[in-house]
Amino acid sequence: MFNRLTAGLLASTMLAGTAFAETTITAVMHSGLRVLDPIITTAHISRNHAYMIYDVLVAQDSEFQPQPQMADWTTSDDGLTWTFTLREGLVFHDGAPVTAADAVASLNRWAQRDAGGQVIMDRTASLEATDDRTITWTLTEPFVPMLDVLSKQSAIPPFIMPARVAETPADEAITEYVGSGPFRFVEAEFQPGLKVVYEKFEDYVPREEPADWMAGGKVVNVDRVEWVNMPDVQTAVNALSSGEIDYIEAMQVDLIPLLEGDPDVVVEKREPTGMQTMVRMNFLHPPFDNQLIRQAALKAITQEPVLAAMVGNPEYYQVCGAVLGCGTPLESTGGSETLTDGGGQDAARALLEEAGYDGTPVVIMAPTDLVALVTQPVVVSQALREAGFNVDMQPMDWQTLVTRRASQSAPAEGGWNVFITNWMVPEISNPISNPMLNGRGNDAWFGWPTDETIEGLKEEFIDAADAEAQVEVAARIQDHVMDNVLLVPLGQYTLPQARRTTITDMIDSPVPVFWGINKAE
Repeated sequence: MFNRLTAGLLASTMLAGTAFAETTITAVMHSGLRVLDPIITTAHISRNHAYMIYDVLVAQDSEFQPQPQMADWTTSDDGLTWTFTLREGLVFHDGAPVTAADAVASLNRWAQRDAGGQVIMDRTASLEATDDRTITWTLTEPFVPMLDVLSKQSAIPPFIMPARVAETPADEAITEYVGSGPFRFVEAEFQPGLKVVYEKFEDYVPREEPADWMAGGKVVNVDRVEWVNMPDVQTAVNALSSGEIDYIEAMQVDLIPLLEGDPDVVVEKREPTGMQTMVRMNFLHPPFDNQLIRQAALKAITQEPVLAAMVGNPEYYQVCGAVLGCGTPLESTGGSETLTDGGGQDAARALLEEAGYDGTPVVIMAPTDLVALVTQPVVVSQALREAGFNVDMQPMDWQTLVTRRASQSAPAEGGWNVFITNWMVPEISNPISNPMLNGRGNDAWFGWPTDETIEGLKEEFIDAADAEAQVEVAARIQDHVMDNVLLVPLGQYTLPQARRTTITDMIDSPVPVFWGINKAE
């Protein structure tokens, strides 16, 4: 009797375990996660984290068209009043309903940090919750790209948080991570920089439309997603081959041959639009508070060596001097000739002499653990040295860099002069939402340029009568950015992703998302 009872209990336990076995995706992302507040940083890993646990009012589909996500909208005939109505069934992870007051608080905090949000607020008369589900946004003058800014998929999307969280000052990090998105953040298992765990949010109600980039129904088909950090890509490749992990977000191109011929692994491009990599200088401190010295740095750099060291295979990169991206409707390449063709070293030396450069050290922050950013600082540092700059390249991990770049201290006191970063082309293809084209001083993106000319040009772009007029303004924006050196574009590229064949139905979007994915056991 005892043996039969024991056997029956064991069989029952095994069946229960089979029925309730969790489906877990283990992923190696491009970086470890430390900064959990997606409003105080534009770091892509923090944005990726935010899409897991938060939602947005409006989202862009693969045609770059704004679509309802948390809310539908209407617009008054004069274009001054926008009314957003939250859809039913929205709840936060703590069980509280999402209200219009939550959305208003979230939008107000977002708009303090985002370049496009700042421009909208310049034209805002009021932003109010007129009832629990209705947000009324009244403008002082029409703002045609309203939905384009609100629906953008990156460079600080307006993620919706509980009002109590969104009331955190915009220059302070939030300390509570409650969203209404398709996954719930498992804070107890969070190991900063090493491991992040998300669980399916059972009370999330997806939209009925098919998922399309960031729009549509966010249907979660797995129970759990774990991001584990493996700074050494070779280690990650080995783990993928052995089945220890399921996915690598950013593959090093020269390691692709290691996976060729493996029937259990697929290597593919995820980003249909690609990325732009670029130099950002600090306008607050010498030597780059001097326009001539910024111009000297631009002249010293040539894109081809940077891209060749970074990617290696020309199939995965493109020399491109367009601030707003090559292949975009607003592409213009004025002022980028030495970047794309080379030959600017003599001009760089002459500019340094004219400016009276005194050998002030240039502190370049160089990440050591990010495939897409390890090599650029090395090549750029060498180019600057050859032109006559005194370069101090300081290695650090990426999360340390994204924390340090927020410091306005002098470089000798823990600040910086230069760092290199990457943006998705959709993030930078519109001058209104391009974070690098913000000239509002302390309210601008890291580097903090004060540039009234770029702000005036953006106003002209907003007021342009048609697409042709916008193209003309965009060309002048390109010329001014190159002259004032708001950034130094280093070209475009794409890094493929790798996944095991058990992972299917991944959404082909520039932002890696984990809804819609299926995993076969």
